[in-house]
Amino acid sequence: MNVRFPSRVAASSCALCVAGLLVLAPAAPAARTRPPDPGAPAGPETTGPPPSLLHRSGTQVRPRPGTPGPPVVSALSWVVADALTGEVLAAHDAHRRLPPASTLKILFALAVLPVLPGGIRHTVREEELAGIGPGSSLVGVAEDRTYRVTDLWHGVFLGSGNDAVRVLSALSGGRRDTIARMHAKARDLGAHDTRVLSPDGYDEPGQVSSAYDLAVFGRAGLRNPDFARYCATVDAYFPGRDGGTYGIRNTNRLLTGADGVRPYPGLIGVKNGYTAGAGNTLVAAARRQARTVVVSVMNPRTGGASAVYEEARALLDWGFRAAGRVDPVGSLDALRARPPAGPGPVSEAAPAAAARPVDDGPGWPEAGAVAGAAGLGAGAVVLLLRLAGSRIEWE
Repeated sequence: MNVRFPSRVAASSCALCVAGLLVLAPAAPAARTRPPDPGAPAGPETTGPPPSLLHRSGTQVRPRPGTPGPPVVSALSWVVADALTGEVLAAHDAHRRLPPASTLKILFALAVLPVLPGGIRHTVREEELAGIGPGSSLVGVAEDRTYRVTDLWHGVFLGSGNDAVRVLSALSGGRRDTIARMHAKARDLGAHDTRVLSPDGYDEPGQVSSAYDLAVFGRAGLRNPDFARYCATVDAYFPGRDGGTYGIRNTNRLLTGADGVRPYPGLIGVKNGYTAGAGNTLVAAARRQARTVVVSVMNPRTGGASAVYEEARALLDWGFRAAGRVDPVGSLDALRARPPAGPGPVSEAAPAAAARPVDDGPGWPEAGAVAGAAGLGAGAVVLLLRLAGSRIEWE
């Protein structure tokens, strides 16, 4: 059985097919290159800081005309950053690796808080308190005493208790698992200067962090409601050995105003530390109106035990004055792991595929144009066949 129709109909149909291809095919190359937006503002391009700027030694700052530079302080390393945007406003030897002391407990909390709800109760065993280093800061955790996890976190944040860290480490899988979790969290946040050997920050040869990493940790902690609440708590009651309780106070003098240090207005945490090897260290954050500034200060060389607080005060004051008046020298987000671009994991080949030039074969716009042209031609054939239906002969 054959279908026959006049040559005039066939010619018309083919002509329409060709016309469709000729009309739509130019859309493919046009889709490859887009003209510049005519509404784009003219003028010099703005560029961010060089990627390596924070890795340079010395003080890094990019003040605009009329903006004073940061204060001169004696700390070996420090960072001032906008906690909301992550922009680093100024820094000194930001990636210098130094012992962190108890500011490392910030990373400990970031890694362990999510896996230990505060309402859990735990009776402490003798082995959980074994091996605490001499001279460690202790909050007074006792064996055979039952504590809420919330109590232990108060011991970490307020009393900087290495004994509380030991028990929480045991509850979260043990010392080795805790250290692995801390390393994983640091890498996820882009903190590559930190090496953890003791979760509580007790001096160990080779245990280091940096002012950059500590600022990253402090900023991340403030985004966790539990962390933010604990680090801002001034006073709490802690269970005693005899079944009663006793008061403990936050050792962050910039928060409490203890020992002659004036409390800083608007301070919202974060954590201080001291060891013989690290000297005094501090991560502090304060809020004024809609702006939050975070600073990290490592090992002031002059001024005694209060110097870390007074130097942090000076850097916070400058940070609030300079915000919006300096160009950033880096970002606390610059080195962090990027989230997957979609609901599932991204394979290692994905970036290479995304970087393929547009001329390397037709893309979706070109394929759509060709398919559209073919569809138009086919539709024309069907239409003409229907119009000429009375002239089709079946044999």
